[in-house]
Amino acid sequence: MANINLEKKSGLVITLMLTALFSLSGQVTNSNTTDMENLSTKEFPALPYAYDALEPYLDARTMEIHYDKHHRAYFNNYVAAIKGTAYENMPLGKVFSEISKAGDPIKNNGGGYYNHVFFWRILGKGSAGPSPELSAAIEKAFGSFDKFKETFSNAAKTRFGSGWAWLVVAADKALAVGSTPNQDNPLMDISPLKGTPILTIDVWEHAYYLKYQNKRADYVEAFWNVVNWNEVNKLYKEALK
Repeated sequence: MANINLEKKSGLVITLMLTALFSLSGQVTNSNTTDMENLSTKEFPALPYAYDALEPYLDARTMEIHYDKHHRAYFNNYVAAIKGTAYENMPLGKVFSEISKAGDPIKNNGGGYYNHVFFWRILGKGSAGPSPELSAAIEKAFGSFDKFKETFSNAAKTRFGSGWAWLVVAADKALAVGSTPNQDNPLMDISPLKGTPILTIDVWEHAYYLKYQNKRADYVEAFWNVVNWNEVNKLYKEALK
């Protein structure tokens, strides 16, 4: 009987150890997804919050369609576009660095996949704001936070057609704001705006039309209520390394 109890206890200990190991493994995998330039193409990444988490600024129906239809299509099309090519197992950051050679299907769908994962990451509610380090960099580059906000918002509002506005850390570690068309981004060798992205806004109409119709400016203004500054601060710190 004592041996049986010992075996049961040993089995329980092993089970608990395996559970902890798998849990830790999951945490490591999740942390790796924050390495944006090495996004996996093995599985479509989960949205990091519920569809209604950003209400009332970004409505649940728009979020559902945006994530599950538009974003998923970019992911699926990118996986199909790179299949059997030299880009199939290449990190996205490397693909973007030579995107001028890759062709439009890889550029458009790879950009759409990356840009959306990045966008979901920097959205959220309840964060305090830029860190002291980022605040100082913003003031140095733009004069004040209000001036930065105006500059970024104008980049988003004046992007003709579809595209994105970005805050990036340039090669000299200074901050810069600009926009890119369609699904281009500042990591691509074809982009006039180059740097490590730390903040973005999607200004394709599918990102806002159900709630804001043609009022892009209203959508851009609402965006500032759901910036996840905790993530932006992390991205800024990583970009300085």
